Amino acid sequence: MGLLNTVHPAHERISSYCSEIPTKDTRMSLLIKEFFEKHKSSRIVLLLVVFLGTGMIIGDGILTPTMSVLSAVYGIRIKAPDLHENYTVFIACIILVGLFALQHYGTHKVGFLFAPIMLIWLLCISGVGMYNIFCWNPRVIGALSPYYIYNFFRKTGRIGWSSLGGVVLCLTGTEAMFADLGHFSKLSIRIAFTGLVYPCLVLAYMGEAAYLSKNKMDISSSFYKAIPEVMFWPVLIIATLASVVGSQAIISATFSIVSQCRALRCFPRVKIKHTSNQIHGQIYIPEVNWMLMISCLAVVIGFRDTRMIGNAYGLAGVTVMFITTCLMFLIISTVWKKNVLLAVLFFVVFGSLELLYISACLGKVHHGGWLPLLFALVIVSLMSIWNYGTMKKDAFELENKGPGICLLYSNVAFGLPPMFAHFVTNFPAFHHTLIFVTLKSLMVPKVPVVERFHVNRIGPPELSIFRCIVRYGYKEVRDCYNFETQLIEKVAEFLKQESTIEDMTVRGQSPNQISAAVGNEVCRDIAEQRRKEVSGGSGEQWSNTGFHSLGSCQEMKKLMEAREAGGVAYMMGNPYIVASGVSPFLKKFAINIVYGFLRRNCRRPAIALGVPHTSLLEVGMLYQV
Repeated sequence: MGLLNTVHPAHERISSYCSEIPTKDTRMSLLIKEFFEKHKSSRIVLLLVVFLGTGMIIGDGILTPTMSVLSAVYGIRIKAPDLHENYTVFIACIILVGLFALQHYGTHKVGFLFAPIMLIWLLCISGVGMYNIFCWNPRVIGALSPYYIYNFFRKTGRIGWSSLGGVVLCLTGTEAMFADLGHFSKLSIRIAFTGLVYPCLVLAYMGEAAYLSKNKMDISSSFYKAIPEVMFWPVLIIATLASVVGSQAIISATFSIVSQCRALRCFPRVKIKHTSNQIHGQIYIPEVNWMLMISCLAVVIGFRDTRMIGNAYGLAGVTVMFITTCLMFLIISTVWKKNVLLAVLFFVVFGSLELLYISACLGKVHHGGWLPLLFALVIVSLMSIWNYGTMKKDAFELENKGPGICLLYSNVAFGLPPMFAHFVTNFPAFHHTLIFVTLKSLMVPKVPVVERFHVNRIGPPELSIFRCIVRYGYKEVRDCYNFETQLIEKVAEFLKQESTIEDMTVRGQSPNQISAAVGNEVCRDIAEQRRKEVSGGSGEQWSNTGFHSLGSCQEMKKLMEAREAGGVAYMMGNPYIVASGVSPFLKKFAINIVYGFLRRNCRRPAIALGVPHTSLLEVGMLYQV
């Protein structure tokens, strides 16, 4: 939609954008695209909706471990009713601290235990459910009939509708199947959920209903009280282990979505650590991990009540479902280019059910449901202000770029960043070869390695100035270790390709020079400086060392010699961004206070990119946006 600043003509040729999706737009897809293109406010609303869904998922990453662990530990009080609530809260906190403290080891070392634990858990609850069905009320099997849905609402009316806010807890977690699409095939997920997960859950809920039909007073603790005496402690242990596994899944999902948001420049820079050499997607983010832990402990200690946490958990889960349904409508109609009736049918069927649950959950806002709304508000505000501040910084650099490359990092993919012109004016000394490096995260999951680097030349060939745009998918983590070598190799490949078409070059102008900026004062300054360095002011000697007398092959040789002789230096901008004096108060607050605080406390770009400290040169500059 043009709000994430990832558009560049060279990116469109990447093979990752090519797929089996139809290329011919339908009438409705064209209308929808035209609507978003004409109305910038609609694009902003869409971006905020996506931020809201992201905020709810991160909030889910706080509430799921809290709800799962506290519910599992609560079973201890069934056998020890005199045990004070503080003890169960303390045990839950110990488990949560242990869970988050072990995150930096990764899941690959204990991941082989997850499937057996969940399999035992599902078989266990289904077995207990079958026992309760035959022991207490076999007729409960008839509840599978849709007639009882109608009969329930006919008898209970508004109270029955309100109870949907609790029923939704039976559905939350099903959205996790979509998170597995990157690791398993669609067929395997369908088989697992329809052949194992769904039958086990239905048996468990029917068994609990059968127990409650004869023990109505045990409704607040029916799950544990319905367990046969001999099975109680094994089930409690398995429930605790299953809660840890379920919590691990949502914690990993939170790491993943934060990583993708950071790649799309919608989240402050954070440290991303790979925990597995074999599985690319297993990552660990320390800052997010400890913030999740602190938030989980605060919720456990502050609420102590699984009912209120359940209300919050249900609202977060069903909101994520509804936002996913809304976005799927756009995907079906504009990306897949299917008939709009199919998209409308999908939205009506799923959206109406989810809206029904949301309406019931909103009735419980004052009973804990406000918590995910608070989490979402904080996260949406953080992401919006970071995205807004970053876009303002980029816009300033684009509007004030020098008319006209040490490795020089910048977010500007066209022209020169203003800090370079500022540097040229105050420090007129240059390396043999200058390379402008722009790192871009694209709206595709992965970019093929052979298409990652896009190199071209800036200015006349004798300046040895290049631009390299390095493209990554939003699910990829940048390789900081071999980056320098890969970059030099790609520039060398570019020079080798250039040498093959040297016979097509008009003297004094390279093929790439046609697209380069002309009338560039900065380039003229560099040319003048180089002329003095090479010939001591003699223009004759400069012409003898020109590009076309040496050829691209010799320039490639000089590139390698320059790297060996002087090494590689890195130049990066370190801008200080403030709102202009005439800006309204809200903009000053967002840019000067919030964005400034986030920028000062997130990871510095040089650290995030793995730039060697001894080779780094930072250029400070004030941006008034």
